[in-house]
Amino acid sequence: MKILIRLPNWLGDVVMSTAFIQAVLELFPDAKVDVIIKKELNGIASLIPGLQTIHPFSKQEYKGLPGVYRFGKKLKSEQYELFFNLPSSLSSLIMGWATGAKKRIGFGKEGGFFLLTNVYKKPLNVHRVDEYISLLEQFTGKAIKNKQVKLNIANPVKNNNNRVLINFNSEAESRRMPLDKGRAIINLLLETFKDARFTFIGSSKEADFVNQIIAGTNSDRIENFAGKTDLVSLSNLMAASAAVLTTDSGPAHLANSVGTPTIVLFGAGNEHNTAPYNKQNLTVLRYGKLSCEPCVKNTCELYGIPKCMQLLDELQIINALRLYLPHD
Repeated sequence: MKILIRLPNWLGDVVMSTAFIQAVLELFPDAKVDVIIKKELNGIASLIPGLQTIHPFSKQEYKGLPGVYRFGKKLKSEQYELFFNLPSSLSSLIMGWATGAKKRIGFGKEGGFFLLTNVYKKPLNVHRVDEYISLLEQFTGKAIKNKQVKLNIANPVKNNNNRVLINFNSEAESRRMPLDKGRAIINLLLETFKDARFTFIGSSKEADFVNQIIAGTNSDRIENFAGKTDLVSLSNLMAASAAVLTTDSGPAHLANSVGTPTIVLFGAGNEHNTAPYNKQNLTVLRYGKLSCEPCVKNTCELYGIPKCMQLLDELQIINALRLYLPHD
């Protein structure tokens, strides 16, 4: 049997879909399982155990719905029996339809659900991992009990330099650390953990924000790796670090999936739906005293800045890191 899975379009969602992929591999042990993934996230697919062929998809190369159709059609010769659709988009459904897969499985909430052969109801108010797994359970009629979000790092080695990776970035302003709050946290970290190194991470387009955050710290224990890692090298760096302190973002899921202790700072977003899934060595922190929490808006219309981030308890952050770092 040949199975094709259209993976989600965001880093965190791709990481969360690894539990779905592993469940497919367990239920169809003799199947050849391939995936379609956004080209920018291609490196992550190489860390997902059990995959055969990875088909990277680029919106720039295959523009618009005609491009999506052309991309799917070029996979028709693969003769897939099952196509699982995980993103909530019309384009992914057109892509699946174009592959000619015998059974095309997805949730009925997407606009082009008529392009599917097997349509199921998306569960409400569940974690994203459980949402994906639900699709497989409804299709097969079998309950999935072993759910684990995991990426494979070859020969992971914990270093002894007490490095903490810090990600204060997010695509959404409402989940991004305010500059003054970020600087206050950095100063407290430097004061509390005298032997630790703090390495800031981020994409190339986030490098300027990171530079603003660390401006004026004047410490040789601060490093700026923003724009200097790809997803594979970042995953390896995470696996070798003492802990990761991060906003609610893709790197939070990445750290959690490689087993690194992860402290996640929540602003907008609902941690019950999108927090990292593996509970071991995970701390989720939220202010939790505002009537508007949690919201799912990309900007804070009420306060102008994400006040839920601004009011996070810095001592809670310190206490969470004390579990993983030497301190006085």
